[in-house]
Amino acid sequence: MQIIPMLLKEMEEEAQTTRKMLSRVPNDKYDCQPHEKSMTIKRLTTHIAELPAWVTMTFTTDELDFADNPYEPTSINNTSELLEAFEKSLADGKAHLAIATEDDLLKNWTLRNGDQIYSVRTKAEVIRMSFCQTVHHRAQLGVFLRLLNIPIPGSYGPSADETSFT
Repeated sequence: MQIIPMLLKEMEEEAQTTRKMLSRVPNDKYDCQPHEKSMTIKRLTTHIAELPAWVTMTFTTDELDFADNPYEPTSINNTSELLEAFEKSLADGKAHLAIATEDDLLKNWTLRNGDQIYSVRTKAEVIRMSFCQTVHHRAQLGVFLRLLNIPIPGSYGPSADETSFT
């Protein structure tokens, strides 16, 4: 069984749901922050839009050291820019996954902050983790949008906004 075709399929399926969720963010709500420990919608959605690029980073590096690479989010000011950033990140990640080999997936990749190592995983595991991060943060966005009374699109079936329960 080949893993790369399965990962490409999953990446595209999750992208469809992510695209629907990101498209629901109103331009006037980017500064909303439901709790002081929560990200703003702008920061959260920017992170979601950038996550497919973790596939690229996984294949083009052997580690991410936060001490040497401070996070600089893409500048997003509206939903059009958000979707554009997502599509660019997605296309780049898919392109790198498409040219990878099954052996590439077995190589280790390290997440660290200087001497503190958070994890050492195979590149396949890092890619799956990035997909899980997308789903996790997309769910957070769903809660944010629900709190703002914005209808939520379905993820793996219809949402409560897409069906009527009697």
